[in-house]
Amino acid sequence: MTARDRFFLDKSDPDSWHALNGLAGTVAGAAEEAGISRAVLELVNVRISQLNGCAYCLDLHVRYAVKAGVSSQQLAVLTAWREAEALYSELERAALAVGEAATVLPEESARTAELAAARETLTDEQFSALQWAAVTMNAFNRISILSRHPVRSRGAAKAAAGTAPAPATPAPARVPGSGA
Repeated sequence: MTARDRFFLDKSDPDSWHALNGLAGTVAGAAEEAGISRAVLELVNVRISQLNGCAYCLDLHVRYAVKAGVSSQQLAVLTAWREAEALYSELERAALAVGEAATVLPEESARTAELAAARETLTDEQFSALQWAAVTMNAFNRISILSRHPVRSRGAAKAAAGTAPAPATPAPARVPGSGA
């Protein structure tokens, strides 16, 4: 891949990138005010990134989830969270349902039923914050996928492989809140 083949969308228009980061910060603040913990937001971010196939955001948000206190068991079975319902609180299940509905956009009756069930658990503020968090994470996933943001090996894996660190390439800034 040549330098011309890699186009970092986030670097090409810094004003738009900063605006999206600002939205992520606003969304994170709304989620916090609504009583949505960082751990719940990161579970949603990881699940959305799984659905979208965004390797960069998965790598980033799994680390954030662990820092926020999400268990390795919850992360390991996240793709099957409905079958592992005992591992997730009622709030976490409602948040994951909102994240999936906003990402997959199932047909209207299925989406309406899924969101109605989540609303039984969530306050209006939580429901709004989680939808905005999902919209924002989906935007970050698309930017990372379109930019082909690289996932680099780090830590023990690098040492075991005996490889030198890769040269620095542009990567998205750390986003406060929901995004990459």
